[in-house]
Amino acid sequence: MGLALVGCSTPQKIALNTQQTVVMESPVLTAGIIADKPTIADASGRKSAASVLSNSQMTPVTVHYRFYWYDAQGLDLLPFQPPRTITLAPASTATIYSLMGNLDADSVRLYLYL
Repeated sequence: MGLALVGCSTPQKIALNTQQTVVMESPVLTAGIIADKPTIADASGRKSAASVLSNSQMTPVTVHYRFYWYDAQGLDLLPFQPPRTITLAPASTATIYSLMGNLDADSVRLYLYL
């Protein structure tokens, strides 16, 4: 007796938590840094992402960050951008940006660390 398995093929999608668009290591929060959810816009044929960082402390804080871009299926998009660094002045805000030339870019995640 033979057994045949027949199934429907549905496109697979990697689970990407779109609610968690900012990931920061605990020392970043302890240092008084708060990051807004990144916003995505079209910028002259590319995608851009921006996030506002706030320093609530009375001392400057140096933060390293990296934007990770994903397509609609949740896959990482190349090229990966190198980590960047910003020093936030005491009790100030600054906007950080990322540009992605890949028009398949659908979402972005911001990763912050000290």
